[in-house]
Amino acid sequence: MSKKGMNRRQFVKAGLMTAAAAALGPAVLKPTSLWAAESKVKGPIKLGYQTVLSGTLAGYGEFHKMGAIMAMEEINTAGGIAGNKLEIEFRDSTLKAPDAIQNARYFVDSWGADFLAGIDSSGQALALAPVMAELDRVLMVTHAATEKLTEEQVFKNGVKQIFRIVTPTYQDGNAAAFVAKDLPVKTWATINPKYEYGFTCWNMFKETLSALKKDVTFTAESWAPFGTTDFRSHINTIMDAKPEGLYSVEWAGELITMVKQGIQAGLFNQVKHVMFPVGAAMDVLEGLGAEMPDNIWISGRYYFLYPNDKSNNDWVERFHKRWQHYPAYVSEGAYSTMYAFKKAVEAAGSKETKAVVGALEGMTLDSPAGKRVFRKEDHQAMYDVPWGLTVSNPKYPFKIMGKQVMVPAKDCFARPPFEGPGTKPPFKA
Repeated sequence: MSKKGMNRRQFVKAGLMTAAAAALGPAVLKPTSLWAAESKVKGPIKLGYQTVLSGTLAGYGEFHKMGAIMAMEEINTAGGIAGNKLEIEFRDSTLKAPDAIQNARYFVDSWGADFLAGIDSSGQALALAPVMAELDRVLMVTHAATEKLTEEQVFKNGVKQIFRIVTPTYQDGNAAAFVAKDLPVKTWATINPKYEYGFTCWNMFKETLSALKKDVTFTAESWAPFGTTDFRSHINTIMDAKPEGLYSVEWAGELITMVKQGIQAGLFNQVKHVMFPVGAAMDVLEGLGAEMPDNIWISGRYYFLYPNDKSNNDWVERFHKRWQHYPAYVSEGAYSTMYAFKKAVEAAGSKETKAVVGALEGMTLDSPAGKRVFRKEDHQAMYDVPWGLTVSNPKYPFKIMGKQVMVPAKDCFARPPFEGPGTKPPFKA
C-alpha cells in the first residue's frame, strides 16, 4: 500500500471484509482509520476462555464453547480483528476459585493472552478481581452473576479490568419480584443453592417483593448444597409448608433433577405458581423436553426467541445449523464477547488494556440479545431479557415461552452510585 492510498485490489478486499463482517455478526464499529489500526495492532489476538468443562455442569461449558468458536470462525473469515487472526484457548474452570486463578495466570503468563473471558461461578469472579488488576488484562465475564463484582470490585475498588456482558442477579431477584407482584400469591417458599448466588437472589427477591406487595409472606426455605442429586427432602419441606408460590434459582443439571423429582412427588400439582429465573437456559429446556410443566415462569441471561427480529432470528438459525442445538444464554454471551473485543480493539486502534477499557466503557454493541450498553461506572452491560410462561409448541421438542412479561433492566437494576437512598428497587417513578 502506498502512503497516498489504496490500489484497486486493496480497496475491493477492504470492501469485501467489511461486507462479510456486517453479514455475519453483531454490528461492529470500524475504527476511524482502519489501516492505521492495522499497523499498530500486532496479532494474533489471543483470548483465554475458562468455563466448567467437567462434572455435572459440563454441558454449560460446551454451550460456552459453541458460541465462542462460532464467533471466532466468523471474525476470522471476515478478516479478523484489525486484520489479525483471533485465537481462543479453553480451560476447565471446575467452579473452584483456586483453579480459576491458576487458569488466569496460565493464560497471561504462559500462553500470552491479550484478553480473558468466561467464568460461571460468582465466587470465582470475586476471587479473580484482584488478580485481574495484578495481571492487567481485561476479563469479560459471560455467566457469573453476582452484583458485587461490578458494584464493589469495579465501581468501589476501581478494578477497571473487569466487564460483564450478561445480566447480573438483578434479573433473577428483582425482575422476578416485579413479575411476582402481579401474581395471586401471598405465600412464597424456596429451594435454592446453598452458596452466594442462591442466598443473594432469594434475599433480593424477598426484599423487593415485600416492598412492592405489602401482604406477602415467606414460609419455608430449603438450601441444597452444590452437587445435590436427591432433592426429595427439599421438595418435602416445601410441600409440607403448602406455599402458593415457589421460587428457585437452581440451574443446569440440578434444576433438571429437581423438576423431575418434583413431578414425581406431585409438587407442581400442589404449587400452582413457580418461578425459575434460569429456567430458560437451553440445557434445561432441552434436558427436560416435554417433561417441563406448563405455566412455569422462566427467564435467563438471554432467551433464544427474543428479540424477535431479523438479527437474532438469523443468528439462531446459523447457530442451529452449525451445532444442531439452539443457543443457550452462555452461547450468546460468549459469541457477543468476541464481537465486543473486536469492536473495542478496532475503535481503540490498540489491544493494550488501558485503551481497550476506554473503548469498552460506554460502548454500545448490537448483538443477538439486542442492544447492549456497557455502563461506564461499573462495566455492567445493560440490555433487556423477558420472563415467560412455559408452553408446548409443535415446532420445538421442548417447552418455550408463551405469555411474556418484560421488566426493563433500567427498572430493576441498581443505579449509580450504588449506595444511599433510592438506589435499590423498587424505584419511584
